Amino acid sequence: MNLLKRSFAILCGLSICFTGSAQYFKKEAPDIKYLSGFKGSELCQVASHTAQYLQKNKTDHFAVHAGSVFSHEITLKQVTKTLQFICQVYREDVRAKRQSRLHNPEFIKANFTFYRWYPDKLTANAITVKSTNKIKNRLLNNIPPDKIFLTKYYTKLLDGSRIQTDHYSQALYSIPFDEKQLSLQQAETQKEKLNRFKYTRQQVMTGILHKQKVAKPIVWITPEALHDVLLQGTGVLNVDGKTRYFNVHRNNGIAYDYSLGKSEQARYWYFSEVPSIMGYGENLHDKIAIKPHVTFAGNVKQLGLGKLFMVSYQTNNQEETRLGVLADQGGAFDNNLFQLDLLVDSYQGWSDYHQANKHLPDYAKAWLVIAK
Repeated sequence: MNLLKRSFAILCGLSICFTGSAQYFKKEAPDIKYLSGFKGSELCQVASHTAQYLQKNKTDHFAVHAGSVFSHEITLKQVTKTLQFICQVYREDVRAKRQSRLHNPEFIKANFTFYRWYPDKLTANAITVKSTNKIKNRLLNNIPPDKIFLTKYYTKLLDGSRIQTDHYSQALYSIPFDEKQLSLQQAETQKEKLNRFKYTRQQVMTGILHKQKVAKPIVWITPEALHDVLLQGTGVLNVDGKTRYFNVHRNNGIAYDYSLGKSEQARYWYFSEVPSIMGYGENLHDKIAIKPHVTFAGNVKQLGLGKLFMVSYQTNNQEETRLGVLADQGGAFDNNLFQLDLLVDSYQGWSDYHQANKHLPDYAKAWLVIAK
């Protein structure tokens, strides 16, 4: 046995060993000094909505499982219990009119078991070989061995129009008419026949859907805004003075290419109007209502939906720690075990987003958190 394998075997013997290219090891008491950056009420809301999804959608084998990268030490029952415990604690504290224990480091350490996340640097580094994006390559190559890549995402504040104009020339389309009555599973068996799978993003932007009248335009936006909302997954639009929410529904089946920029992606999403900001959901009516600062997007396929994560990092000369629920996903997380994406808020663009979040670092220590 070589030195690497011998060291790994020792670690597995001392703690809990997980399968997969990213390794997790049991860590009983991380050094938590300061829990902030989130509201207990909103963490409870996202935890509750996600727990409901886990209980109601057990046939969603893509997302509803204990996590394919974990050993049998963690069960789906424990994941659901953890989410329910978050709300139990929050509600008890409200009734008792006391400060939330979800922000008390000693309470968190005493009532949860922690599994430290070490990133899959091999995959991250492999992406840089084919990517021409210098900033992305630098960020991926610089992922520390003991921290994950902590990105931030936001819902785009946009202006839109009910009709097409020279300025608002691109549409958010609902799924094509030939698929309206099909479930996602039924549609998957008919890919070769359906309009949704025929066109790349670039082809859609030529207006082919509108010309052939195969899909309904819901709202019209600018080309730049289209690329942004396709990347973010949710658009918060001002249309004739009214705020409306639009969320990704189904895509054209083309994988997200991490090495390409946002406007180069061939993946295209069809949208639906929704009542609020929504996260993961196999079907549109089941999507999870999510909140900023307590929601993570990540590799739902391998990690499993509903995991409670804790991240810790240096900001403003102190160690800050926050909790959030894995309740969203995206194409960038396919085979990605080195990154979480924190939902921060809604912004008009890079300038106001950066101003509000420039204190947040690119990397953070991370733990999977399970209630005892």
